[in-house]
Amino acid sequence: MKVNALLMDEKDNVVTCVEEVAAGHEIVYDKGGKICTLTAEETIPYCHKAALDMLKAGEKVMKYGEQIGETLKTVKKGCLVDHNNIYSVPRDYESEYVK
Repeated sequence: MKVNALLMDEKDNVVTCVEEVAAGHEIVYDKGGKICTLTAEETIPYCHKAALDMLKAGEKVMKYGEQIGETLKTVKKGCLVDHNNIYSVPRDYESEYVK
């Protein structure tokens, strides 16, 4: 099976598709050396994110092991995660400085 999506960190709840994946086709990614799949419920464009599990409204979206935003509404497993259903959450960078 050819990998067509990247899981950046095992804490992530989204993968990034490295090619367009048509609705009904398999999203294939590596998770710690194990090949995993899920069905794309809608077309996921190249370089866009797909939900690994159902994300409820207000849930954290994790990529690179970090929160990149929160969902505006429920996003079903295998669906596109983009600006239409998530928003960025500002970070307090000053509290992250090494002192």
